[in-house]
Amino acid sequence: MTGPAAEGSALKLGAVVLTMGNRPEELRALLGSVAKQDGDPIEVVVVGNGSPLPELDIPGLAVRTVELPENVGIPAGRNVGIEAFGPGGRDVDVLLFLDDDGLLPNSDTARLCREAFAADPRLGIISFRIADPDTGVTQRRHVPRLRASDPLRSSRVTTFLGGANAVRTRVLEQVGGLPDDFFYAHEETDLAWRALDAGWMIDYRADMVLFHPTTAPSRHAVYHRMVARNRVWLARRNLPAPLVPVYLGVWLLLTLARRPSRPALKAWFGGFREGWRTPCGPRRPMKWRTVWRLTRLGRPPVI
Repeated sequence: MTGPAAEGSALKLGAVVLTMGNRPEELRALLGSVAKQDGDPIEVVVVGNGSPLPELDIPGLAVRTVELPENVGIPAGRNVGIEAFGPGGRDVDVLLFLDDDGLLPNSDTARLCREAFAADPRLGIISFRIADPDTGVTQRRHVPRLRASDPLRSSRVTTFLGGANAVRTRVLEQVGGLPDDFFYAHEETDLAWRALDAGWMIDYRADMVLFHPTTAPSRHAVYHRMVARNRVWLARRNLPAPLVPVYLGVWLLLTLARRPSRPALKAWFGGFREGWRTPCGPRRPMKWRTVWRLTRLGRPPVI
């Protein structure tokens, strides 16, 4: 056998699962669905983010565990998982990042990933479709593009979903991992922009599905503060200087237009101020040709 399918079958996959240790049954179910994937076995690293891990003896699956003494946040925790596969994850070709309360309902997801990366050498990241396990509905916010009315349409996109994706490890070796200090929110877009600036592409694939219960992001107590602070950091780190005030001004207006509650708005403005007053990490503004690429893909970096 020759061609992309043969090349895809040779790609080695790993998976990183971050957990707080509070969903042991859901975690075991997710790992069981990884074990059932077609093709070569997937090696999994489970990172306990400030919590002990349950016994994870999953038939047919090699699982390594890392227990962190404290909660270091989502991006830093996933970076620990990446490094467990060698610097930049180089011991494997592709890493899956899966939420601990998710589930892969289909056994062909790993095979589709291998084939997609083998067929397109410019493809750096795949964002899966997240669907509610009971209704099959995909929330609008889980479609990583502005035109999100049809979640069953696959397309090129400019960002990806954090707990339902696959990343070529050459991307991580080239542009680095997720931004540790973000803790929660927008870390995927930070990595996506750096990957796009380095010439990689990102696909949203409706046929690669992760079941995940429908939730609201605001369930996290720090949601409004982190979203605002990290939005400012994202712009300061990655955008050409003339676009920084435009991007943040648009998001300020959008936030006000959504009429959040007074406590939420207070937390949002506190995070917005914090984003300006605190270090954002290294600044590497994207090229103007990347700005044009983002615009052509339907999401110019001002919204």
